[in-house]
Amino acid sequence: MARFTRIVIQLPLDLKLKLDKLKLRGYTTSGFIRAVLERELRKPEHAQNNQENDQEMEGNGRP
Repeated sequence: MARFTRIVIQLPLDLKLKLDKLKLRGYTTSGFIRAVLERELRKPEHAQNNQENDQEMEGNGRP
């Protein structure tokens, strides 16, 4: 099972209201943001950066 951590961000009120409207369509704020992040970070321009970050973390003895 995936291990989760919390983050706290500040949003302009108009974005928060848009996120609240998604609840009417069955989305949770966390689920929507998680899906957007996963989709964006899978894009090819992020793949190289992700590999480099993984290698750096391995070199520092971090999981």
